[in-house]
Amino acid sequence: EQTSTIREFAEQTAVATRMMYAAPNRRTTHRLARLDLPLPTIMRAPGECPGMFALESAMDEMAIACGLDPIEFRVRNEPNVDPETGRPFSSRGLVACLREGARRFGWQQRDPKPGIRSDGRWLIGTGVAASTYPARQRASTALIRVNPHGHYDVLLDASDIGTGAWTVLTQIAADALEVPLDHVHLEIGDTRLPFAPIAGGSMGTSSWGTAIVETARRLRARLRDEYDGIIPAGGLEENGSVGDNPEMQRFSMHSYGAQFAEVRVNIDTGEVRVPRLLGVFAAGRIINAKTARSQLLGGMTMGLSMALHEESILDPRFGDYVNHDFAEYHIATNADVGTIEVAWIDEDDPHVNPLGAKGIGEVGIVGTAAAIANAVYHATGIRIRDLPITLDKLL
Repeated sequence: EQTSTIREFAEQTAVATRMMYAAPNRRTTHRLARLDLPLPTIMRAPGECPGMFALESAMDEMAIACGLDPIEFRVRNEPNVDPETGRPFSSRGLVACLREGARRFGWQQRDPKPGIRSDGRWLIGTGVAASTYPARQRASTALIRVNPHGHYDVLLDASDIGTGAWTVLTQIAADALEVPLDHVHLEIGDTRLPFAPIAGGSMGTSSWGTAIVETARRLRARLRDEYDGIIPAGGLEENGSVGDNPEMQRFSMHSYGAQFAEVRVNIDTGEVRVPRLLGVFAAGRIINAKTARSQLLGGMTMGLSMALHEESILDPRFGDYVNHDFAEYHIATNADVGTIEVAWIDEDDPHVNPLGAKGIGEVGIVGTAAAIANAVYHATGIRIRDLPITLDKLL
């Protein structure tokens, strides 16, 4: 991996390899090359996103070498406990995601031999890859104030970066307080409000929501014990806080998914099209189906863009990037994105947090690129070792 001479940054690409499968003959290392380049930094699902491209491409290659179906190969290597830490999983729905995805995708009709299926000058292939991302919870606080009319103000310094936090946190508060949604007024995004962790690491909802649930529990207990359930004339407020989830020291906690891709590769030009993607995920309790689907679909779209388009190209003469704007740095647009189907399985995880919810902000991007690359191999017989999948790699 490359880092900068300015400061060290080590992308944790091997982390997922250590815990995904029950493979005792495994060794991972990180080696860094200091280069005169800008400092790399984190991007959606740092570590897991690039690392799982390598792992899931290797799993596909090993399955073929063993004469096994890629799904069956993964199922046979399903671990009973976390191979890295030895801890039991709080829940692990990967096999269920693979099975349900295979059913929805029509995987059983697939001919395993590469380069068999075509439509005119287009070769057609299908591929699969697994997804994972840690389920974290960090320390957070909240304040809830109730007025004499039974309306509640919920305050904390959370932030909505387009993920739907406004909607989901209001839902969580209403559920915890056992009041209608329109009785809850949420205030977030202000550093004067009670402390809350950043919107990142797929831990926003689990951290903020758990603080809201704890504060609501304390407020309702005070109303019951001190005021016989009657809101005082001056209203009432309560502060609450939660720490890091202590169960993280006892259990291995992750979201999982299985992603399926269908690709078409033009025999003459090497052009790759992705008419269909399917993702099936296990992420605990889904708080809001609409925002969850949007998060997962958005992640898969970014994964498609990673697979086919995105690349920073350096001019070796001057050390400058030649595609440093959106005119030259290509990302997937509407015309590049075919049908994307998103589904999830019901998963009950009593250990992950009181909500039973795992983060979904990043697991959607993990695995998409590998599924597409594996589908390209199935279509062409050409194994992709690095991204993006450009025309020259297929001609």
